[in-house]
Amino acid sequence: MAHNFDIVIIGGGILGTSISYFLSSLNKSKKIAVIEQAHSVAFHTSGRNTGKVHAPYLYNPEKKKLFAKSAFLGYEMWEKYAELKKLPFKKDGVIEVAVDQKGIKVLEKYLKWGKQNGLEDKDIELMNQEELKKIEPEIKCESALYVYKDASTDYSTFTNAVMKDSKEKGTNFLLDTKVTEIKKENDKWKITLNDEHEIFAKFLINAAGGEAVDIAHNVGVAEKFTDVHFRGEYWKVPKEYNNLTKSSVYSVPEFPEYPFLDPHWIIRVDGSCEIGPNAVPVFSPYGYNTSENIKEFIPKMLEMLGSGARKAIFDKQFQELAMNEIQSSMSKTAMVDRVKRFLPIIDANKITEKGTAGIRSSIINEDGKFVPDVILVDDETSFHILNYNSPGATGALPFSAHIVNHLNKTGLFKSEQEDSECGPWKFSEIIEKLQ
Repeated sequence: MAHNFDIVIIGGGILGTSISYFLSSLNKSKKIAVIEQAHSVAFHTSGRNTGKVHAPYLYNPEKKKLFAKSAFLGYEMWEKYAELKKLPFKKDGVIEVAVDQKGIKVLEKYLKWGKQNGLEDKDIELMNQEELKKIEPEIKCESALYVYKDASTDYSTFTNAVMKDSKEKGTNFLLDTKVTEIKKENDKWKITLNDEHEIFAKFLINAAGGEAVDIAHNVGVAEKFTDVHFRGEYWKVPKEYNNLTKSSVYSVPEFPEYPFLDPHWIIRVDGSCEIGPNAVPVFSPYGYNTSENIKEFIPKMLEMLGSGARKAIFDKQFQELAMNEIQSSMSKTAMVDRVKRFLPIIDANKITEKGTAGIRSSIINEDGKFVPDVILVDDETSFHILNYNSPGATGALPFSAHIVNHLNKTGLFKSEQEDSECGPWKFSEIIEKLQ
């Protein structure tokens, strides 16, 4: 193992891997490493999602311009990358449904946002229930937003392909490797791996997902923030339901200020279908099972009670929503009943197999409020990406390019070439489209 690096990226999810790809494209002589504690990249949240490549209709074009542009451009970039690498990319659309009058207003807003964010008439269409019934007879709703420019893929496969390209450009990937200590020593970061090996880095990028806040706190930044973790669970449906709809179906979220997602009807890229996710509060970014949650329960509760999260966990509405999510985890019928609101034909008794669970980490600020956006923290020799939930996997490629450009412009880390070819894209053109 080489011991000295110019840049070390902690986190081999889709974001950390994509950042390494652009950095290695622009810095041919720099030594770059990605540290990932799992045995493969995209092992956690990046590979445990619905696999959707989303059109940017959910983003306010004024407040979330960068996210919207990242999602819009991300769709194009992943489509091009999939074609180049012969990876799965199925243009199957998504339908956002309103089950009541309040939801119709939200769909009208989404339609407006989508068009402001670059979608054309052929990409997105608002329908009444009769119009939708002609296309999707099994869906019951008051109104629906049919987003044709939406696709399905496998982000684990994508991330592994990006890792391979990054490796070919010289990036070292240290898998099965956990960061156990970070400290400053002689103007360098001394990073202890697996409690035994030491490496040194001039510059540190924290893209550790569910552990990003803990790493930031360890180096003395972002101390006013804390994180909470939610496990999203899925149920697989039997093959007889695989052709129930042509597209995945999402329902308008009832409480958008909280990270509780109304369950969706998901058609995956391989044609299989699932119901999910819910959002069950857990005590670890790896809280897939009871033993991990028991182990982390006391330290996590103490951390939350000593931070702004205390206000959130004692909020009555949050408690009620959290209990509903726990109920949906304990009762399959409770989860299926949510989807039956718009797909009444589904029989819970026919659903017997659980799907893959993934964990989403959300940031709470000192006022006890959930932070809706990604948080980027500049430090003298480090850069921290916290709360990266949007623009998610869809926007990971352009958002990674944005981060590398930000490091260039701020002088935190100056790339050797700012106008290099990055695979099928030119770096300067990506940045220009994000402006």
